[in-house]
Amino acid sequence: MHGYLIDMDGVIYRGNQLIPGAERFIHELRADNVPFLFLTNNSQRTRRDVATRLQRLGIDAGEEHVFTCAMATARFLARQKPHGTAFVIGEGGLLTALHNNGYAVVDRDPDYVVVGEGRTLSFEMTEAAVNMIRGGAKLVATNLDPNCPTQAGTRPGCGAIVALLEAASGVKAFSLGKPSPAMMRGARKELGLRAEHTVMIGDTMEPTSSAGCNSVTGRCSC
Repeated sequence: MHGYLIDMDGVIYRGNQLIPGAERFIHELRADNVPFLFLTNNSQRTRRDVATRLQRLGIDAGEEHVFTCAMATARFLARQKPHGTAFVIGEGGLLTALHNNGYAVVDRDPDYVVVGEGRTLSFEMTEAAVNMIRGGAKLVATNLDPNCPTQAGTRPGCGAIVALLEAASGVKAFSLGKPSPAMMRGARKELGLRAEHTVMIGDTMEPTSSAGCNSVTGRCSC
């Protein structure tokens, strides 16, 4: 048995247009009962939101076929510190994933400062986050993408927010999103497959960086 981990933007669609052949490829995977997951570094949306968007584009996929960086982050933190607390810079997808994994979202004395994408960032939030990090909270990023393409152009991504917090606090973040081995391994395990039976389909070739070295636990997460 083999399966696929599939990037979306640039592989399945570009903007609001399907890539030619994408619909047929996914249809054949479903017909042959080949396991697959769509991976996304967008922590704003829940897996149901992502699945709905794919369905509206004509892709036959359910929420069980979606694995987000928010899910990877929340599951990792739940293993590191069950029933912990987090101060969150992010939106619904990240908040939902943390709650689903037993985490409480707080505004003081958190175990972790967790950063995802968002459009509601304020200087007050970043100031609070910096003080929490300097006070001992661990800094965790859902991903380190510096920017995100939008219909209007480009907006700052999670990585840009994280860079600000790193510079102000003097603390490096640990990232769980692609291409972190933690996310890739989590997605593979979601399919119940061994590494040698799993194929990754993407549109960029980026080497994994220090994201694989766990600054939260001091261990390698790959």
